[in-house]
Amino acid sequence: MSFALITVVFVIGYLCIALEHPLKINKTAFALLTGVLIWTIYIMSGPGIYDFTGFGAGYEAFKAAHPDSAKPFIDYLTTHELIEHLGDIAEILFYLMGAMTVVELIDTYGGFSIITDHIKTTSKVKLLWTLSFITFFFSAILDNLTTAIVMVALLNKLIPDKHDRWFFGGVIILAANAGGAWSPIGDVTTIMLWIAGKVSTGKVIIECFIPSLISMIIPLIVISFVERGEIDVSKRKVEKTGFNIATWKRNLIFFLGIAALVFVPVFKIITHLKPYMGIMLGLGVLWIVTQLINRDLVSQVHGDDGPDFQELSKHLSLTGALSRIDLPSILFFLGILLAVAGLQSAGHLSMLAGGLDTAFNGNYYLIDMVIGILSSIVDNVPLVAGAMGMYDFPMDNMFWVFLAYCAGTGGSLLIIGSAAGVAVMGMENIDFIWYLKHITPYALIGYLAGAGAYILLDKVLFGSSAVATALATLPV
Repeated sequence: MSFALITVVFVIGYLCIALEHPLKINKTAFALLTGVLIWTIYIMSGPGIYDFTGFGAGYEAFKAAHPDSAKPFIDYLTTHELIEHLGDIAEILFYLMGAMTVVELIDTYGGFSIITDHIKTTSKVKLLWTLSFITFFFSAILDNLTTAIVMVALLNKLIPDKHDRWFFGGVIILAANAGGAWSPIGDVTTIMLWIAGKVSTGKVIIECFIPSLISMIIPLIVISFVERGEIDVSKRKVEKTGFNIATWKRNLIFFLGIAALVFVPVFKIITHLKPYMGIMLGLGVLWIVTQLINRDLVSQVHGDDGPDFQELSKHLSLTGALSRIDLPSILFFLGILLAVAGLQSAGHLSMLAGGLDTAFNGNYYLIDMVIGILSSIVDNVPLVAGAMGMYDFPMDNMFWVFLAYCAGTGGSLLIIGSAAGVAVMGMENIDFIWYLKHITPYALIGYLAGAGAYILLDKVLFGSSAVATALATLPV
């Protein structure tokens, strides 16, 4: 009963998030409520929740290791499961906070004008293609989440109309997820597969690049015949900070901020520490630099009659940038990830992954494609983690490489299906239903086109339909 109730709570919470605008209640409230309720039902159900799924091996191991525990199930959830998931969630949240702060700081100094000043076109179609390709390749280097945050900041400078900006933001999500799917550091799922030794760098780049590119280009081609017109540049926001910022300071913060973002994957490769450590390192450097370069700001710019030094210093420092980041978006992430973690811990996602093999009779192309579609609903990370624990194919097997594509691009089908989508949704307050109507059809066309391209290339060019000769074809 509790097992089914958790599913019901998740579905209701999901629907409430989707219907945020008609209900006129912020989606963050529903996300937090859903996440907490799932764990509350889970812990109050007792170990009997595992009777339905047989997913209690971890609990049994915990009891054996802690024979003195008076309440082993509660201790297992609170000191093991929840803490472990919270650690993973915190990594994402702190990274998100760091990346958003860097972007906010660059924006404060007017650094994005270095890019926007060179984008002269007012054609919607040309601008969509330009921004999409920038996003596609940036995503492979930075990762899709960071790239989405940066590009939304650019959109705010280029696109004055809200609904135009929503549409561009939706296309940015498609491009960011497509770009992240062919790089071993471009998406959290490709990072998982890469670190676990399921795919190699060369294999995922060579075999996923063309399908990922197609998944972006096909929607752009269709959109080019639909979304015509010009951007009304007369309505673009004019930055009014109340004081002038020296060009050298603007350039320094821009390039230092971008360097901090680009350095994150490099730092991870060198040290093997998680990405949030790299972004915190960058924040520390930027914090020191901003305070050093603004020591004489008041006397140089405003003279004796200028505003208080501490006020200006705070506005242009990391302290000010931290106070302006979108905290509700971060809490929305927390709620969604808590909810999905509950489904993973209770066995819902493992049961789902196990059912896919039976339902599709070992057709691994279809299994990967369904995992990609489902990843737009329940997050691609636990689904990929479940698949990694379920199958024992060798490194660079078709299943793993195609899974990297499907899990990376499938999240674009719904706006809360990927980290990039959730970030853009929070920053621009994009409506779930609006995205479903205006972006999902293009995302689906691109997803299927890219999947078809991969299957064709796999059979004709790469000749790596190695599923038949895999070491294991049954769930482990």
